[in-house]
Amino acid sequence: MGKGAISAGTVAVLVVLAGCKAVAVDTDGGRPSEGGSGGGDGRPRATATRSPTDTPSTPGPKSTPSRPSTPDGPESTPTPPPAPAKVLMERGDDGGQVRELQARLRQIGWFLQYPSGTYGPATTGAVENFQDKRGLPRTGATDTVTWQRLLDMTREPTRLELYAGGGMPPAPPDKRCLTGRVLCLAKSSRTLTWMIDGKAVSTMDVRFGSQYTPTREGTFSVYWKSRHHVSTLYDTPMPYAMFFSGGQAVHFSADFAARGYAGGSHGCVNVRDEKKIASLFAQVRKGDRVVIYK
Repeated sequence: MGKGAISAGTVAVLVVLAGCKAVAVDTDGGRPSEGGSGGGDGRPRATATRSPTDTPSTPGPKSTPSRPSTPDGPESTPTPPPAPAKVLMERGDDGGQVRELQARLRQIGWFLQYPSGTYGPATTGAVENFQDKRGLPRTGATDTVTWQRLLDMTREPTRLELYAGGGMPPAPPDKRCLTGRVLCLAKSSRTLTWMIDGKAVSTMDVRFGSQYTPTREGTFSVYWKSRHHVSTLYDTPMPYAMFFSGGQAVHFSADFAARGYAGGSHGCVNVRDEKKIASLFAQVRKGDRVVIYK
């Protein structure tokens, strides 16, 4: 073997520096491709079989991206604000529903007066306080939301609650009241109606005896009138007294005028309107009938 000869079987690696790339050379002088190494016999080696995961997938149909809406395209409509609640009652109104409102507010301590059926400043203030306590708009007007909340918290007022301060429409007159001159007294409506020949001349609120000293029911007649009477039993004034059964009489009561239905009588029929009882006293005669019924 001469100088400079490369012996067979000895592999030399020639590093080509010109391209800054290392290239492997085999002993037979064959140069493999740059992408892989050749076999020892100069033939390319068998290519490795790809696994299914190495197989590129066939591209499917391309999905079309959604286009953003343009200024000229359709826009979503904003949700409108809820409509304000419908007002059912407000200041200046009057009637039966206002009276019920007042009675319900009175049940839960927000209205301290007697129901009158008139929506005035006191009712407005009570509604405002009720609304404020429950996080509702403080308007003082009773709208559908306020009314429903009040209904949920209260019960239906009784007839006596609706007319706790009086003013109850008189009950239909008993048939005994339809002839002659009659003081017609209905316990159900707490009213006295002065009737002549079946026609109502005047009507007034009255208060009857308490549970333990009830006013007698039945048909009686006025047997004595006493303008400035004072009770000998209780030592209390009984002005405009018209006696009809023992010590029971129709008369004016200062206590009834001051306290309303919070109190009661000892059996007499109390009238709180002094002008009305004074006028009645002047018209009633001894012997006129007194009818007291449920």
